[in-house]
Order: sequence, then structure tokens, then C-alpha cells
Amino acid sequence: MATINAKDVAELRKQTGCGMMDCKNALVAANGDFEEAIKVLREKGMAATAKKASRIAADGLVDILTEGDVTAMVEVNSETDFVAKNETFRAFVREVLGAIIKNRPADVTALLACKTSSGKTVEEEVQEKTFTMGEKLSVRRFVVVDGLVSTYIHGLGATGVIIKFEADDNAKNNAGFAEFAKNIALQAAAYVTPYVNRSDVPESVIASEREILMAQMAQDPKMAGKPQKVLDGIITGRLGKFYEANCLMEQGYVKDDSMTVAKYVETTAKAFGGSIKVTGCIRFDKGEGIEKREDDLAAEVAKMVGGN
Repeated sequence: MATINAKDVAELRKQTGCGMMDCKNALVAANGDFEEAIKVLREKGMAATAKKASRIAADGLVDILTEGDVTAMVEVNSETDFVAKNETFRAFVREVLGAIIKNRPADVTALLACKTSSGKTVEEEVQEKTFTMGEKLSVRRFVVVDGLVSTYIHGLGATGVIIKFEADDNAKNNAGFAEFAKNIALQAAAYVTPYVNRSDVPESVIASEREILMAQMAQDPKMAGKPQKVLDGIITGRLGKFYEANCLMEQGYVKDDSMTVAKYVETTAKAFGGSIKVTGCIRFDKGEGIEKREDDLAAEVAKMVGGN
């Protein structure tokens, strides 16, 4: 029997895109012969997934699972919304969420090595589902949050939001807390904001914003000759608009724009006779930042007619 080492397994994995254990088993079955091992994998239908490796998976879904005081959110991508709506795919995403909560992996690479309830690793499940569904699938990102949270999924997995709170017993045990917390999650889903509070905005970001505003005023004839004190006041005012656009607590509350979100939190806490603080906001948008494939219909038709 040929000696199978880690280097051989890694090389076969590189060539086929199949899981590590699948590659090892194939090499063992092929007595170390690479070509035969690839044949073994192809016969099992596994190597077919490698052909999809260069394709773009920009669809899929975002999903969330809470067990006890632990909440996980994950984005798993597919190539089309047809697969994203498939119940088998959605069940697979739930399996991934279960593996995340159970194992708390450090990153996606570690997650792929975690086992699902089927006994297979996440990576093996991805390979299998890629083959059976005929599309490239990939686990893109995830997050784990401990403690008191509210969650929201929009559009069958288009957007996912986790809001983290600190609240005393009077507040979190109030019958109205769940609805209040859901409202904050809905707010975060409705408007993209990178920060929760003004204090969360890095000084470097504010400095950059000031430079931009100063450059804009320098090119505005209406600002010529105005005292620096006046210009500073204008910059302060415009920075206020920046905070409104980029900080969750500074936004107008979506259900009552006569108050900010911060005011809504304050008013609610007072009504509950307790204290509430929003300490975190995480939002995943499906396919965010992934360059989507643009099909050239004319080219596809020409290719079909030409038989190429």
C-alpha cells in the first residue's frame, strides 16, 4: 500500500476542490495514483463541484438562530435565488447555524471543519450540496453574540440584523420589552448605519469628514470672507447631519420621526421604570460587496446558435 501524506492530500484537494477526508480516502483507494484518485472522486460525483469553483455565488440567504443566551447569524451564498428558496438549502443553513453555536469557531475556515448533526463537516456538506443542487455554494461569514438581543430577518433572508442590549430587570422583564427591542431591529434593517452612537465613530473618520467639508467650503463663493468662527459653526452643523446618517441612535425613529431613536430608547426605559442601552448592532446584507455576474444574452444566444 502506498504511503499517503498530507502534502498529497492537499495537492489533490487543490486540483479537485473536494474535502480533505474525501481526497485522502480516494488516494488510499487509488493506491496513491493521482489520476486514479481523481477518477474515484469523479465517479462519486464529488469532483464535479470543482468545476463550479470559479463561478460567482452572490445570492443565497442570511439567517439567524438563538439558543439560550447565544445568537448566531450567518450568510451562505448560492448562485441564484432559485436555490436560495429551496427548503433543502435553507435547512442546510440552519445546520450551519447549529454548528456555529455548538462549536463557536474562530473563523470560516474553522467553521468548515466543524461537524453538523449529520456527522459530516460543514465543508463536506457544502461539497455535497454543491453537487446535488448544481450551483456553487459557499459559507461567507458569521457572527456570534452573547446576551440580551433582538433579531430581524427581512425578505426571506435578504438582510439580517442583531441588536444587543444592556437592560435591568425592570426593563427586560416588562411585557412591552420584546416589541420595543423588535422595533430597534426593524430600524436597523430599514437604514444602514455603521455606528450605534456618536462616540463609536473613530476620530480618524471625523477628521476626514472635516477635511472634506472644509474643502467644499473653500470652493464655495458664498463662504468667501466668512470668519473662521462662522465656518466652524457650519462644519459642526454639517457634522450633525453626518451623525444622523451614520449613527443608529441619531436617526429619526422610523415609526415616529418626531423623535430620534435615542429618544425612543430613553422614553421607553422611563415608561418601564428601568434602564436600557443599545450596545451593538450587526447587519448582514446578502451578497453585499460581491461582484455579481452580468450575463450577456446576445453572446449566449450566439454561442448556442454556433454550437460552441
